[in-house]
Amino acid sequence: MSNCFKSNSDQIGFLRVWEIFAVFLKLGLTSFGGPIAHLGFFRQECVEQRKWVTDATYADLVALCQFLPGPASSQVGFALGYMRAGLWGAFAACVAFTFPSALIMIACAYGLRFIHTDSSWLHGLKIATVAVVAQAVWSMAVKLCPDRTRVTMAVIAACLVLGFRSAWVQVVVIGAGAIVGWLCLHRCSHKNTGQASKDLHHIRRSTFAVANICIFFGMLAGLPLLATSFKSAWITLADSFYRSGSLVFGGGHVVLPLLDAETVGRGLLTRDEFLAGYGAAQALPGPLFTFAAYLGAVIMPNGSAWVAGLWCLIAVLLPSLLLVLGTLPYWQQLRQNTSAQAALTGVNATVVGILLAAFYHPAWTGAIDSSQAMILALVAFCALQFWKLPPWLLVILCAIGGATFLRT
Repeated sequence: MSNCFKSNSDQIGFLRVWEIFAVFLKLGLTSFGGPIAHLGFFRQECVEQRKWVTDATYADLVALCQFLPGPASSQVGFALGYMRAGLWGAFAACVAFTFPSALIMIACAYGLRFIHTDSSWLHGLKIATVAVVAQAVWSMAVKLCPDRTRVTMAVIAACLVLGFRSAWVQVVVIGAGAIVGWLCLHRCSHKNTGQASKDLHHIRRSTFAVANICIFFGMLAGLPLLATSFKSAWITLADSFYRSGSLVFGGGHVVLPLLDAETVGRGLLTRDEFLAGYGAAQALPGPLFTFAAYLGAVIMPNGSAWVAGLWCLIAVLLPSLLLVLGTLPYWQQLRQNTSAQAALTGVNATVVGILLAAFYHPAWTGAIDSSQAMILALVAFCALQFWKLPPWLLVILCAIGGATFLRT
């Protein structure tokens, strides 16, 4: 009898995992519009239609993933799968949501070998990057830097990043932002006294959660040491992409300067290749972090290119997923901590500065080289910010505009 119950339980678990995979595969194929749009699609599918979690639980999951570094939409999908069917459900959601755009980005990397990176339509893709990053800076600055103190923090962060071209400078700037926020911005943070989600109380605080936090910090400290000791290209890639994924606060666009410093800054690929791939990523559904798969495939231009693409994608996603598993049981306490909220407020202000620096370099310096390019960039920005043109359509139109007006 016990074996019968166990068999039925295993079957139910398998069906749930398969259901999660099917739902998130559909989302991965159709979720255009960036992380805010993704979260809306998730709510419609998982809260309204299927009732997997309540609205209160979903709001708590979104709040947690906004608090943590990493791609918020991918983290929310991972957490929904975890709450629905455990670890297998979490991995099913993550793989299904990420795979379609990752596959296309790796294909783009292979296609790049057969075209010239100075072609006019690729120039159009780089101009689309300028418009997208400018719109991200605009919207984030309005939301995250509403007062003189935070504007000043953002400007200082931008100056430091532009003045010292190193990935480690960005790490120091983010850390300094957290310290300044903790010391000076308590008045800007507010304790969340709303109704706590009952569903999250069922997630046990266990050694498993603590282990994930330990693995996160262990890899963050250990990968640079391994890369230095073994001089392996694969470990070096894992270190670069893992560190970048660990420091992306404020949205997927913030990964641009981090990955630029770790790849172009180290001579692993050209700036034209980097910006062309980033522009192409705007036209795809699913998470922007699949840009890492493109970079890995371009960096390893041989038979192992697709393996390198998947390797870099896993490395950039892993830290944020470890943090979800490690902090989910403790979120109700963390959401009440004003010091943690103040530190995050400071981090967000400095992130705006880092993204502002990325808008100038590499986005602006890599694309705006003529009055025609400037005109196309202005039109693209207005179309995105004020006419609310979908990013995927903007990228297509910029490529056409580049091929038409920017012939080289």
